[in-house]
Amino acid sequence: MPQLDTSTWLTVIMTMLPTLYLITQLKLLSTNYHQPPSQKNPNLQIHNIHWQPKWTKIYSPHSQPRQS
Repeated sequence: MPQLDTSTWLTVIMTMLPTLYLITQLKLLSTNYHQPPSQKNPNLQIHNIHWQPKWTKIYSPHSQPRQS
């Protein structure tokens, strides 16, 4: 029965590890991550809407008194 030649295994494994590392790094570099939303100036978001200073009360049908 012939013996398995393992003399090149170390070379193969030692070259495979940096290669896998480089491939992983290149894949991670090419992925697009979502950018966090930019901070907006709150002073610019104030709109002059005619109903803004008013309070309104909205009644749902279940909150109205029952008609007997």
